[in-house]
Amino acid sequence: MTKKPQSAAPDKPITAYFVIVLAIAATSSAAIFILYALQESMPPLIIAGGRLLVATVALTPIALQRYRRHLKALSGQDRFLIAVSGICLAIHFTAWVSSLQFTTVLVSVVIVSTGPIWVAIMEVIFLRIRLSGLVVAGLLVALAGGVIIGLPLNGGASASQSATDLSDTLTGAALALIGAITVSVYMLIGRVLRARLPVIPYVWLVYGVASICALAVIAATSTPVLGFRPQGYLIVLAMGLIPQLLGHSSLNYLLEYFPAALVSMFTQLEPVGSAILALLLFGQLPPAQQIAGSVVIVMGVILASHGEIRGSEKAGAHAH
Repeated sequence: MTKKPQSAAPDKPITAYFVIVLAIAATSSAAIFILYALQESMPPLIIAGGRLLVATVALTPIALQRYRRHLKALSGQDRFLIAVSGICLAIHFTAWVSSLQFTTVLVSVVIVSTGPIWVAIMEVIFLRIRLSGLVVAGLLVALAGGVIIGLPLNGGASASQSATDLSDTLTGAALALIGAITVSVYMLIGRVLRARLPVIPYVWLVYGVASICALAVIAATSTPVLGFRPQGYLIVLAMGLIPQLLGHSSLNYLLEYFPAALVSMFTQLEPVGSAILALLLFGQLPPAQQIAGSVVIVMGVILASHGEIRGSEKAGAHAH
């Protein structure tokens, strides 16, 4: 008996394309909210944990009322993967928020958006998938962009000032890189679990685990929670509702209709939106060297993403 071919993903409703625009707009605002919160002297742990907690609380009534059956049906392996995903998400936000204390919005967001490259590398390590020529080329191009950003060009500044600027840039880039790697694990696990779990209970569980992790670290490090201006708390509240609840939840929704590599590719528009907002609101124009390096990195990520998508399509064709 011949099996009927199955599509790699369900038919895409028109709302899925609207959600792409919503996700990009919402996530592009994240770096701006973070800068405002940092200006209010909010600690990075409070910013990261607060946005996750707000999103978790907002989703709790819906998750418990409508999805109890799905929550009870979770296997031990599902719970383990959710825990790992939540821990990685907490690390991602803490590292990324911290990176914005050291480097520009453009460099931070570009590096943290290199997810498709790390997804491809993790597929090689854990799934034994061979990298295509396009993915390898994308990796090399993105690496070249990182080298450009890190090159110690003085540009007329004093040696001590140049060394300080370079140190800050590299520290910010390293933190953003940690954020990129951990969010890639989160995306890979999402691709697995979203195949059998609706988006709301999935993100509720992952956000919940991530917020508990962040709160535990806040308690362990005695990070102050009270004593900040009301504006700071309002900014964290807005972050939980807009880039977190709308943005990240929308990306998880899209995993049901698009390959993870393609969803990651959608996020490559985030650095552009964030950089434009940072220029308009803060007058933050990165040095030409950082702009050039960031453009090269984005080109590399797009190239790698294209290779990932083609690889997924070929794998699907062979499976049929």
